[in-house]
Amino acid sequence: MEEPGSLAAAVEAGLRGTGMASLPAGVQRLMEAYRSGEVPAAPVLASAREAAAYAAYRMPATAAATSAAFAQLRLALPGWAPADVLDFGAGTGGASWAVAGSLDAVRLTLLEQSAEAVRLGQAILAASGSRSLTGAQWRLWRLAGGDAPAPLPARADLAIAAYVLGELTAGQQEHLVGLALRAAPVVLLVEPGTPAGHRRILAARTQLLAAGFAIAAPCPHQLECPLAVPGDWCHFAARLQRSALHRQVKGVELSYEDEKFSYIAAVSPSAGGPDRPAGRVVRRPMQRKNLVLLDLCRADGSSSSQPVGKSKGEIYRRARKTSWGDRWDGHASTEFT
Repeated sequence: MEEPGSLAAAVEAGLRGTGMASLPAGVQRLMEAYRSGEVPAAPVLASAREAAAYAAYRMPATAAATSAAFAQLRLALPGWAPADVLDFGAGTGGASWAVAGSLDAVRLTLLEQSAEAVRLGQAILAASGSRSLTGAQWRLWRLAGGDAPAPLPARADLAIAAYVLGELTAGQQEHLVGLALRAAPVVLLVEPGTPAGHRRILAARTQLLAAGFAIAAPCPHQLECPLAVPGDWCHFAARLQRSALHRQVKGVELSYEDEKFSYIAAVSPSAGGPDRPAGRVVRRPMQRKNLVLLDLCRADGSSSSQPVGKSKGEIYRRARKTSWGDRWDGHASTEFT
């Protein structure tokens, strides 16, 4: 596997000479824009200052969440490794960085509407030390607007869109998902782990199923989502270490953060059927004395808590090592107290 170097070091290298002192103010503006939940009236990364703030603030979290989701996708497709990846709304390249980090080699095509984000992304990926990332192809591409969208490149093995749908109207979201499922036999979509982010993922899930795609992850089934109820939503967490720059621009001291995200991965019939687990851990496991409580989404479309007692030996030991978002294979419908 061709491991890229430190993302934090590459971001800092790409940001040299961009005016580090102004980054915290730019990050605050981005945070306010994202937290508003409103579809932006103008491109989020239109200026060099906004692109720099995004790279320092959001790129590490995007890479961490995409890496976690991509790992679960690959577990559902044993032996599968995409040779060509199409990254929609690539920003400064966080999702592509995540994918390249777990593959021996991959040809990356990054589509992004902001010339400033492309410029900065190229500089960051050039500092990666990874042939896949330094050789990535960047294309200025717009989904909708005054100009007609540019034609897509040739079909890829995987189409990804990370933290993009939330910046689009409902019609544009449907359009983008349609482009993704026509561009590749495997589609991975990642959104913030919020109720609104989950609703966007559910809408995309419905569209993918209607197109004949099979859900690969996180759902262990293709039925209605049992967490699509008021006050609940399906999301996961990816832990990332904050660099000194990351802490500085966010104005925080803690050395790590948990990025909450929702995602859907689906495959077309041409890619073969996915290996779905008997269950998926949909909340952080609770460990008590001689007992682990796992909240599971199950293959029958239900969601419930499963206690696993110490008397169950190896199953208990597996449960203690199981994390939020992991597959739970075998005995998912049996009580183990």
